[in-house]
Amino acid sequence: QVLLVASGGGLVQAGGSLRLSCAASGQTFSSYTMAWFRRAPGKDREFVSVINYSGSSTYYTDSVKGRFTISRDNAKNTVYLQMNSLKPEDTAVYFCALRTYDSVSPYTTNYDYWGQGTQVTVSS
Repeated sequence: QVLLVASGGGLVQAGGSLRLSCAASGQTFSSYTMAWFRRAPGKDREFVSVINYSGSSTYYTDSVKGRFTISRDNAKNTVYLQMNSLKPEDTAVYFCALRTYDSVSPYTTNYDYWGQGTQVTVSS
């Protein structure tokens, strides 16, 4: 069993930055793919970014490329999402997810464990 705890959300003005963290416990964190998704008000959950087990491969949805950076610290069982140049359209609940398979994916159905979500609100 895996427990994922996301933190770091908050209220920020447009152009500002936030750093989300997701701490994992209960499994061999360093063997698995980690991702961030988000759900904006009235919309479905969407893919934001993914990182492979070693951190050597990362992918982003087009709308956050150049602004967001995903990283991981396997010694701390933690994955991060550094979000810069935030826009009002980034407002959403952000979820971290773990896939018990060493292959990256943008699809929610491919992830086995989910964090509780952390709210990010960007004011204009």
